[in-house]
Amino acid sequence: MIREIITVGLGGAAGSIVRYLVSYGLLAGHTLLGFPAGTFTVNAAGSLIIGLLLALTPSASASQLLVVGFCGGFTTFSTFSADAVRLLRAGDYGPAAAYVTLSVAVCIAFAALGMWIGAQLKN
Repeated sequence: MIREIITVGLGGAAGSIVRYLVSYGLLAGHTLLGFPAGTFTVNAAGSLIIGLLLALTPSASASQLLVVGFCGGFTTFSTFSADAVRLLRAGDYGPAAAYVTLSVAVCIAFAALGMWIGAQLKN
């Protein structure tokens, strides 16, 4: 059990660092259709990555490191929720609706795409 916890923790730390670099480094202050581009990009990319990993990860320990740890640390649903509330409180109803709708639709589509790509790579 300790080994699994350490594995998940290491993956989570790496995912959190990469999320920080993307959201607060590369895309800091950028918007997409009036909503935060960093959080949207991280969640969409994380959905694609988790789909790929679910299709390709060969072992339980690799899954703990990459799916549970890295993707869990990398994706930012709580930040997405807070961003949506901030947009609503600011009266930015159009961008808030676009952000929520696109985030859900794109992330589900990207997870499916990642699973499909992973299945193709397996064969």
